[in-house]
Amino acid sequence: MIAYILATCVPGNEKEVIAKIKGLPDIVEVNGVMGRYDVFVKIQANDAMKVDAAISKVRNVAHITSTVTMPAIYGQGGTVDDEK
Repeated sequence: MIAYILATCVPGNEKEVIAKIKGLPDIVEVNGVMGRYDVFVKIQANDAMKVDAAISKVRNVAHITSTVTMPAIYGQGGTVDDEK
């Protein structure tokens, strides 16, 4: 399973937030982005419970003020289907 998170954080804390997220389990990608959101996170795990736990850990990182979480849906012809 895969989920993507877009997070906003307290200005000036982006590098710290990214560093903390990089150390969390089941995080396969984390990048700073410009615009409405500050951080992009990709989570991948073998079961829904692990994905849910990783999402919770990201949401609890200090200085994150809000998140938007998008689970990847299989069967729509995207790259997620190729990973299956």
